[in-house]
Amino acid sequence: MEAAKPKVFDTSKSISEISYELGFKYPQHFTRLFKQKVGVSPLEYRMGMN
Repeated sequence: MEAAKPKVFDTSKSISEISYELGFKYPQHFTRLFKQKVGVSPLEYRMGMN
């Protein structure tokens, strides 16, 4: 998830695109795992940290 955090800030890419880049077959799996590990969804993380 540490590798995913900086990628989430790249607003030129959707969360789905980022999840595929990271090797996830389904964006939902990435979102679920990110939320488990970080505590918020990737979109919430992107919004809250800017």
